[in-house]
This record gives sequence, C-alpha cells and structure tokens, in this order.
Amino acid sequence: MAIVFEPTKGLTTKPFHYCPGCCHGIIHRLIAETMVEMDLLESAVGVASVGCTYNSYEYFSNDMVQASHGRAPAVATGIKRNLKDHVVFTYQGDGDLASIGTAEIIHAAARGEKITVFFVNNAVYGMTSGQMAPTTLLGQVTTTSPFGRDQSYQGYPINVSELLSNLTGSAYIERVCVTDFKNIQNAKQAIKKAFQVQQNNIGFSMVEFLSTCPTNWGKEPLPAMDWLKENMIKQYPLGCYKGNDLVFDADGKYVSGTRPVDNAGVNVAEVKK
Repeated sequence: MAIVFEPTKGLTTKPFHYCPGCCHGIIHRLIAETMVEMDLLESAVGVASVGCTYNSYEYFSNDMVQASHGRAPAVATGIKRNLKDHVVFTYQGDGDLASIGTAEIIHAAARGEKITVFFVNNAVYGMTSGQMAPTTLLGQVTTTSPFGRDQSYQGYPINVSELLSNLTGSAYIERVCVTDFKNIQNAKQAIKKAFQVQQNNIGFSMVEFLSTCPTNWGKEPLPAMDWLKENMIKQYPLGCYKGNDLVFDADGKYVSGTRPVDNAGVNVAEVKK
C-alpha cells in the first residue's frame, strides 16, 4: 500500500502545546518539511525566541538555540558569522520581533546578515494573555486596549515587511498566510526561497506569516480564520515586498535577480581607493 502521509523527520515526536486553531503548528510543519526536502537538517541551526514558541527547540529536529526576548537576530548573526556553511534561521512572534526586538531586526536587515527570519504575526502578545502588540489593528480589542486600539493614544500598527523591504541589506521579504491549501502552498514556496537566498549568500531574508490567535481573540478556530482574512489582510496585504525577481535553478543556485549588492550605490573598495 502506498504511503500518502507520514510525519516529517524535520519535527520531533513531541506533541505541540499550542491552542486549538493556532497557526504555529502548520507553520512549524512547513518549515520542517522544507528543511527535509532541501536536505538541510544536518546543517540548519534555528534560534527560538520568547513567546508562545519559546520551546520550539523541543519540536524542530535540527540544532536549536534559545535567545533572550527580541534578541534572536543578534544570536543568529553570531552563529552565522562563525558557521558560514550552516543555514541559520529565527522563529519569532510579533511582540518579540516588532517590539522589544525592533533594534535587532532592523539592524540585522540593514547589515544584510545572511540569515532567514520566520516572523509570525497574530496581532497580539499571545503567551502573556493577549496584550496589544505593535501589530494590533486599529479598533482591535486586547487586554491593554479594552476599548480598541486608538491611534491617538497607541499609535498605528507597524507593517514590518514593508519597513524592512526599504533597507538595502534586505534581499527577500514576503508576507504569506496559511488559511487554506493555496496559501499554505504559497507559504511553503516562500520558505524555500528564503532558504535559497541564504544559501547563495545574497542577503537577509524574511517570511512574515499572518496567523490566528483564537484564545486571545476570543474566537473559535474557524471564525478566527475568517477574521484574519476579513481584517488582517487589509492592514497587511499578502505578497512579495522584495526579491520577487530572484530566480534559482533546479539545484537552488542563483540565476538572476536584484541583490542588495546591486543597489548599494557605493562600493567600499572604490571608496578606499
């Protein structure tokens, strides 16, 4: 009998602890499957952040390191600069990356660090009971914005992909979601391309995943998916914000497309002359 489904070797056998309807499990599997298909398990090093996925090191089969809150890009930078032949990625939520980790993510992208960031945006602080995050939508109710986010008091949501795509050092930035089969397939392709960008030493790559948080949104899983599609995508449109023209061959080698070095303007060697 033909095997039509089996667990990926990219994940351990430990059951996920995530709430029903949370997208972390889907995203974990997509990353794990991609690492297996690209034969990266032995060379990949992941950096776990602080948040609902603080213990992702228990789920991924590759080597993992735990970072302090918001500091995953800095830790990943140190690992990658010392282990240049390894594929290094971070897995971060919006509170971790877009709040306490703002400096780390912006400067890692600005420097063009050869790392890959997987950024999960569910518009709240999930682990600590649903406080307002930098990505919380205007009017969205959270425990720290009980009357809805008001721009006159709490400012506006931060669109991280758009922000980082304007930095010269970023090579590939794409925003995806995992609400249905088509989008799940698109997300997996984005993960693969982000790893290929790193393998070819092109520059910084990031995939942003729009995700649900049914528990802290106060919704059942399916209505939470609908809320994401009806509300989050308006604020955070899906698509490739940088690196859409990057092309790789069947072996994953760079063929063509705009790289950070192509946009740098001034060559350091020329300045020294």
